[in-house]
Amino acid sequence: MSEFSTNLTLACGYYRSISDVCRRIGINRQQFNKYLNGQVHPSRHNMRRICDFFGVTESEMLLDEPRFAQVIGLRRQPAARTQMEMPMRHLDRIFARASPVDRYAGYYFRYFYSFGNKGQIIRSLARIVIRDDRAWFKNIEILRDPDTGRWTHTNKYEGVVFQLADRIQLFEYETTEVNSVTQMTLYPSYLSRVDYLLGIQTGGPTRRGRKPGASRVALEFLGTDINLHRAMRQTGLFRDDDPALRQEIVRAIRNEIDPGAFVLEIDEP
Repeated sequence: MSEFSTNLTLACGYYRSISDVCRRIGINRQQFNKYLNGQVHPSRHNMRRICDFFGVTESEMLLDEPRFAQVIGLRRQPAARTQMEMPMRHLDRIFARASPVDRYAGYYFRYFYSFGNKGQIIRSLARIVIRDDRAWFKNIEILRDPDTGRWTHTNKYEGVVFQLADRIQLFEYETTEVNSVTQMTLYPSYLSRVDYLLGIQTGGPTRRGRKPGASRVALEFLGTDINLHRAMRQTGLFRDDDPALRQEIVRAIRNEIDPGAFVLEIDEP
């Protein structure tokens, strides 16, 4: 093995697993294994990413093993950890315990009663994408006046998805003005084919007031390959009696608290 592959193996030993390192650097595991085995040498771009991640220079990465062990050992002292590394450790711990959500990859209509448009339902277009062993969430809301159909506003969101224990967790933020964060908890589906997912989300209106709120939410699965233009034309604001909406979904997302209950909940589909 070359000095580089030997030192790379040593540096990875400071982390939970090789998969953890690959996810955090953003390099394919199969390609990374070739570096570890000394089969190939990384490109200059990937070498830079690897060195930046471990906090060493390229020349230090090519030192003989005893000297590199001294360098990396000093760099990994707890006192040398940056303020950013500490909270990220908690996220990495969550992701390490999370279950894969690959079966949920694809496009969805997302339904919930609007926080800023009383009595109206937002139908937006969302997508779950699997990349580098992580699941990412994208959602776009194109809001139109229910009476005229004219565009009024567009909101774009991005976030992360994972399954922890027996619930799907989703965190997203509004990417244009960066003024809103939403957390969503959904029931997983145990059917052979995903139809729709139900859950609760918390957040608040992006343009009307600052009151935080919670609502029931549904993600209706559309498929992995859809007509995007057609799907986008179907998004917007709707009255709950609109025939374009599935009434079973409308009933499921009504924000009603049963007599004797004290918190907003949603039953499994």
